[in-house]
Amino acid sequence: MDQDRTPGEQPEEKPEEQPAREPGGRADDEQVAGRPEAPEPAEEPAPAGEPEPAGEPEPAGEPEPAAEGPAAELPPSDEPPVSEWVEEPSGKPAPPSDARRRLKAALWPPRISRGQLVVALLLCSLGLALAIQVRSTNDHSQLRGARQEDLVRILDELDSRQQRLQQEKSQLEQSLAQLENSSNQAKEAQEQTKKKATELGILAGTVKATGPGIVLTVDDPQGQVKADMLLDTLQELRAAGAEAIQINDVRVVASTYFTDASGGGVQIDGKNVSQPFRFTVIGNPQDLTPALNIPGGVVRTLEKQQARATITQQQKVVVDALATPTPPQYAKPAAK
Repeated sequence: MDQDRTPGEQPEEKPEEQPAREPGGRADDEQVAGRPEAPEPAEEPAPAGEPEPAGEPEPAGEPEPAAEGPAAELPPSDEPPVSEWVEEPSGKPAPPSDARRRLKAALWPPRISRGQLVVALLLCSLGLALAIQVRSTNDHSQLRGARQEDLVRILDELDSRQQRLQQEKSQLEQSLAQLENSSNQAKEAQEQTKKKATELGILAGTVKATGPGIVLTVDDPQGQVKADMLLDTLQELRAAGAEAIQINDVRVVASTYFTDASGGGVQIDGKNVSQPFRFTVIGNPQDLTPALNIPGGVVRTLEKQQARATITQQQKVVVDALATPTPPQYAKPAAK
């Protein structure tokens, strides 16, 4: 036949023979039986918060007849059942079941009521009381099991310790009393020293003074009052108990002196004092006034010199002029 073909003529292709298929599709069934069935995707559970819609009940029908033929006799597959698969076809792990979620929600976060908290506190208190009771019982049990000699020794030690503590208490009380006395004595001595310094300052003219007294004003329009008359007036006031004296703006102290100025007038401690002469005196007014008004005294002498003396008693007199103290040149403190 090849020889009968003319040049340029292609040989005819014979159709491939397909295997004959038996009635009932046995060949296809055998091929299907050789492949494993594809796993069905697992159904995702509905969310816990949304209830699943109730489906309509399927009508009860006749049971499906068992498959007949070669498909019913397929060999068992080695693949695990769909319910035992861990992952879905998409590769994501299956979500936890509803029971696990409900258990987790019930356990966390813990919900503690007020009653449970009160019960817990009562149980803790009861446990602490039991522990203290057991400990005290153990301590007493040690003393119960001790011998008589040990008990006597313990009592002696307690007595000795009590005596030592009592002695320490007495010593501390004595020390406290001494400190209080010394503190009080030191404070009292300090107050006495301060008071004495103030008194000496008043006498020395270095401290201001105030108190009851008199104010003596001498007017001398004729200019007949001399230094000796002012000195006599000062001596009378001192003799009557004057404690602080000030003439105009000059403080009178133990070293005060009076002189007649060359141009007229009087000088006190080197300072010119102009008229009227004003004596500010602190002392008992009931003693100072009569001492000046006695017959032949200061007031009568000033009146003879055409001068006028005026005495005013006051309950509060202020002597505010201060003297500058000068250290003694020859006097020294004597040894005891």
